[in-house]
Amino acid sequence: MQFIDEAEISVAAGDGGDGIVAWRREKYVPKGGPAGGDGGHGGSVYLEATAELSTLVEFRYRRKFAADSGKAGGTSNKSGRSGEDLTVAVPVGTLVYKLRDDGAQDFVADLKAPGARVLAAKGGRGGLGNQHFATSVRQAPRFAEHGEPGERFALRLELRLLADCGIVGIPNAGKSTLLSVVSAARPKIADYPFTTLEPQLGVVRVSDEESFVMVDVPGLVHGAHEGVGLGDQFLKHIERTRALVHLLDGAKPLDQILAEKETIEAELGAWNPQLLEKPRLLVLNKLDLPDARASLRELRQRFAEIRGISAVTGEGVRDLIRAVARTIESSPIPQTPEPPVRIELAASDAFAIERRDDGTFVISGERVERLAAMTNFDSDEALARFERALGRMGVEKRLAEMGAAEGDTVRIGPYEFTYS
Repeated sequence: MQFIDEAEISVAAGDGGDGIVAWRREKYVPKGGPAGGDGGHGGSVYLEATAELSTLVEFRYRRKFAADSGKAGGTSNKSGRSGEDLTVAVPVGTLVYKLRDDGAQDFVADLKAPGARVLAAKGGRGGLGNQHFATSVRQAPRFAEHGEPGERFALRLELRLLADCGIVGIPNAGKSTLLSVVSAARPKIADYPFTTLEPQLGVVRVSDEESFVMVDVPGLVHGAHEGVGLGDQFLKHIERTRALVHLLDGAKPLDQILAEKETIEAELGAWNPQLLEKPRLLVLNKLDLPDARASLRELRQRFAEIRGISAVTGEGVRDLIRAVARTIESSPIPQTPEPPVRIELAASDAFAIERRDDGTFVISGERVERLAAMTNFDSDEALARFERALGRMGVEKRLAEMGAAEGDTVRIGPYEFTYS
């Protein structure tokens, strides 16, 4: 399966069903009162993490997700059926961002545990039937509300693998070979740069009761944090790890080994300075080569904690695995930002009015746009109710202050009116 760790999708919650205009029709009740039922609520869209997925490749083929809309209300005060919610499965470790029209993005959630769930788009409220608009002076209301539109958003999904330990180093340092030796993972291995083109996960068994997950990140080169060698696509996958194994290539001359060590550390720090604070085990690989042993002796004079292994022969590998396990046990779990809590608030009465060059007045604002969407403008009574609501909000007064004259065009969302 192809490894895909970023995707953009659109989610659309269901619209609320329309309320209806209806009247009681019973024997011996010649003038029954209003009995129009409410529309059903629109279904919401949720994202939920599941361990059954390991990549975002599914979203390459399907990018649009929509929940069902609510049904219209019925007679005899019967409410319409609500639309079913839609749950979209994503891999564990998925970060969710909401994309704005200006290109910016807002962090929504970190789905870092199986079953973690977030509301991505809320379904619209069902419109009220005419039963709700009866008053002592208006006993036979001949209008009802349209359903509220459901939320619609563009989302960016970003998968960051969940692993306890990450292996970093230059291309051909032997990272994939090491992972294949200590786990059941079978990454592609060959003697040329960038053999590994995507992160590889493997479960490392320390004992019958103890294990940890290790990730092999494709080789890093100078400029990786800026995208050279696709490094910016891989570095994020080690941000969640609790420890790092920095693998050095023992086949290289000593001065080159030292230079490449500095390059990797510089790239880690440039991507995220916190990566340099993670516990790291410095390891020289390829002790099966004579020059590597000589380099190890020299390196131990500079770095007392350095270890030597041969991923090919297995020399020193078990000791390394035990050291990694002890490091993971003593290291804190990396903190990730908590998703903001969705607070349910009434729509804000705030609004803005812009006068366009053609003389049109464009009104925008959460509550005023919602009122327009839920108003049946074919009904004089509904239109009068809408105008009264605008008056209470101060919209009429503001239009007059801006010089609106009879006959001018006023626009709210997709709706146009003639000012009077």
